[in-house]
Amino acid sequence: MSAIKAVILDWAGTIVDFGSRAPMGAFVRAFAEFGVAIEVADARGPMGMAKWDHIHAVGNSPRVAAAWREAHGRDFSDADVDAIFAVFEPLNVASVVDHAGFIPGALDAIAALKGQEIKIGSTTGYTRPIMSVLEPVAAAGGYAPEVVVCAGDLPAGRPSPLMMWYAMARMGVWPADRVVKVDDTPVGIGEGTAAGTWTVGLALTGNISGYSEAEFAALPADTVAEIRARATAEMDAVGADIVIDSIADLPAAVAEIDQRIAAGRKPGG
Repeated sequence: MSAIKAVILDWAGTIVDFGSRAPMGAFVRAFAEFGVAIEVADARGPMGMAKWDHIHAVGNSPRVAAAWREAHGRDFSDADVDAIFAVFEPLNVASVVDHAGFIPGALDAIAALKGQEIKIGSTTGYTRPIMSVLEPVAAAGGYAPEVVVCAGDLPAGRPSPLMMWYAMARMGVWPADRVVKVDDTPVGIGEGTAAGTWTVGLALTGNISGYSEAEFAALPADTVAEIRARATAEMDAVGADIVIDSIADLPAAVAEIDQRIAAGRKPGG
């Protein structure tokens, strides 16, 4: 039996939506509604944050902030974030079902963890309205975590530890070093390290890669190696304990964490 009591997973790019594609078009279209063209690369930078915070970060990035000043004759403001968010959220709700397919190996990995009596929870940068659409689709496909904590449920989102701690409290699991956080973004890994849990980063299926499953399958081996190296470096920089290719590799990562616990090691050590 594993020493780990719970695994808390992200959603897009982790369990569903290979490449974390659903939010990207929504960000680009939302800014375009206000006369500012952004690139997918601009939108991907802060991925993992609560979506209001994400829009705030994109709008205040140097390139986008300059474009906003040129288009509107003034600096980007919090009121602008509110206005863009009001456009973005329905767009993301509309797109999330089209990107709700499970990442290969996800359901088998979850079943393997449950077979060790490990509880499954989740946190997400998605808002409750977005998750109200995605959760039933995932449940119909066989995935229903014990708890889903959304951006906006608590006073602060990622990379604060509050969503993690709330999920742990809801599931009745402690201490933090018996919990694993799994995410495809550095911000999500930061959420886990702030909460004091073990952290497992996903290199190839999420935001850092950005490719759809079909696009990824067509990549040459050297490109895949470059993506893996870049993602590993970004995850290591924020304190990830282990970086794996995809959720299919998660049971082996949990087994490695069990070995570290048996050797007396702690998260981040």
